[in-house]
Amino acid sequence: MQIDRRGLLASLLALCAQPIASRPALANADLWAAFSKGQAFILLRHALAPGTGDPPGFQLGDCSTQRNLSEAGRQQARRIGDLIRQNGRQNGVEEAAVHSSQWCRCLDTATALRLGKVESQPLLNSFFGTPADGKRQTENLRAWLVDGAARKAQPAFILVTHQVNITALTGIVPLSGEIVFAAVSGDGTVSVLGRQAGPG
Repeated sequence: MQIDRRGLLASLLALCAQPIASRPALANADLWAAFSKGQAFILLRHALAPGTGDPPGFQLGDCSTQRNLSEAGRQQARRIGDLIRQNGRQNGVEEAAVHSSQWCRCLDTATALRLGKVESQPLLNSFFGTPADGKRQTENLRAWLVDGAARKAQPAFILVTHQVNITALTGIVPLSGEIVFAAVSGDGTVSVLGRQAGPG
């Protein structure tokens, strides 16, 4: 699939004009406490998966057609899970609600966290190859976050997704495995509370 990178960049810049708030960064301990209490959620870019985009003709239901986690990426995902679990336990949290893009590299990252049942969420799917879909999808993701129904059973909430999705929602370009702590207000404004690089 041929990607128009200039068009993608223009689309992401337009998306970043959507409501994004800037708040003073919280201290590390405060970020984890906010996550554990449901006052913040985690946006996680999938772990290391060498390359960019996906091969031509890839299919969501067939991991062999996609760009996938490397062995280093699988190990990174397990270490991210250990990091979240360690900090969650200090605040009384053993599990989390984990929602993932349907791409294999995201589902594999989410599963390797070992933090609870993984739910597929199409609103977290990549629009790297179809940037024109990004604005509508990001607006629908905001609405889903504001609705909050998925968070009622388990306030500790993790979304495993792709760089383009996180950039559209927050304006941040995260590294593979990077943790972004965010909050959403009733009008859909997303506030970034802090960031933590994923373990190498």
